[in-house]
Amino acid sequence: MSAENSEVSNNGIVIIGAGLAGWHVIDAIRAKDKDIPITLITADSGDRYHKPMLTMAISQKKSAADLVRATGIDAAEATNVKLLANTQVTDVDTTTQQLQLISALRSDPVYTNYATIGYDKLVLAMGAHPIFPKSLPEELVWHVNHIERFGQLQEKLATGSQHVAIVGAGMVGTEIAEDLLKAGHQVTLIDLNDAPLSQMLPPKATSRIAQAVKSQGINFLGGYQVSAITRISDGKLQVSYEALASASATDSSTAEPIEPLIVDHVIASTGLTVDDKLPTAAGVEFDRRTGIVVDAPTLRTSTANIYAIGDCMSIDGVPCRYVAPLRAQAATIADDVLGLDHNGYEHKPPMIRLKNKAISVMVTGVPKATGNWQVKTESNEELVMDLLNDSDEVSATVTIKSPANPKA
Repeated sequence: MSAENSEVSNNGIVIIGAGLAGWHVIDAIRAKDKDIPITLITADSGDRYHKPMLTMAISQKKSAADLVRATGIDAAEATNVKLLANTQVTDVDTTTQQLQLISALRSDPVYTNYATIGYDKLVLAMGAHPIFPKSLPEELVWHVNHIERFGQLQEKLATGSQHVAIVGAGMVGTEIAEDLLKAGHQVTLIDLNDAPLSQMLPPKATSRIAQAVKSQGINFLGGYQVSAITRISDGKLQVSYEALASASATDSSTAEPIEPLIVDHVIASTGLTVDDKLPTAAGVEFDRRTGIVVDAPTLRTSTANIYAIGDCMSIDGVPCRYVAPLRAQAATIADDVLGLDHNGYEHKPPMIRLKNKAISVMVTGVPKATGNWQVKTESNEELVMDLLNDSDEVSATVTIKSPANPKA
């Protein structure tokens, strides 16, 4: 595939976002061109770290600093990149190809600098943000989607055994629950569904995961919705929750009221959303739930000279929020912005692996909870199921093994 004419001026390439996706793009460009100007803009310090480690780090007694592989300053120097740390992009002018910036010293917001920079090619790699439903006030609830927030939570938890409620039993919530339990904390995992991973897998599979989670000593509350979180007098949090109505439910007026949970911390693991400010300013095709729409072979957006990668982008209506494809995506963007011929990015769903030790869960393809799931193998030690599409072709496979037979 031949890239469009890529006459690059001194503005060079600008990347917004210094997570795994942004740094992968830098690595891929520098593997082909050591000198083209690259500017990296990030709202934080730009430190390089491997985000998937956040769901395993507390039990390993690793602090945020332990997880940093290179500071933003050192990484930028090593890759010949201009780093604009603690800087936010407030507007994108796609006609003049300029960005409006606000640079703030966070310790003293009085010192704020405004700037404008130009770009020849712009890469949006700003990731996605945790969703905080109204019942989960952000000022009272933690998330572990970013190393800075993780570090603050880790410091609180390091003072001794505490009770933590996790709202949302998807991949991340289920992994964090086990990690906190292994670190000696009491854990309550709350989800709208009857079992963990219920938005991805069928009940026959998720019931095994629920059984494994409970057998560890995690208090799993399936089929419940958090209605309110309030700070009470001793600094603890009161978590009020209610059972979701079901077809078999009796008259709610006769139901016993549910005693609220009293916990030390609440972690939200209720999904991700993409902030709309930059996509709207850039005029790119976009959906808050799934992200920025890209042309799969090139990862170009609908706006000229703008690309997207990682958690903030989607292909064929599906968000791309796994780490494994990032290198291939970055290599495609690097070739395209440099005007090099390339074969085009071919999106392949990565293998999804739950990092819990209590049970081995591996998923290939594009899983969804509903659909024509067929059992291939079923025993006490192993369950293998295929999801068949309308043509009876396998579109996803889940393999679940007990710890007694952990090898895949």
